[in-house]
Amino acid sequence: MNVDFASIRNHNERPVYEAVLDTAPRFPGIADKPELLADVACVALNRLQPRYIRHAVDFAFYLSERERGDSERLVADAVEFAFGFVQARAAMRARG
Repeated sequence: MNVDFASIRNHNERPVYEAVLDTAPRFPGIADKPELLADVACVALNRLQPRYIRHAVDFAFYLSERERGDSERLVADAVEFAFGFVQARAAMRARG
């Protein structure tokens, strides 16, 4: 049996990446450092329950408006936390 798992992904990835890019200007010490932005995305994704999907349209079909709103708030909260966490770690490293 030949199964292609390449179409499976975590639904939270795209919203987190977009939220990181939208939020980055508020954190000038991080905004211009791609490696730190990737760290922010990882921290945020690790704070969220993974939701694996094959097709975004299928997932969206099964969510209620309330669930969609809750998901957006959870992503925003996770990204906000992640920026603070990464910023604090970067400051600690800079102090040596």
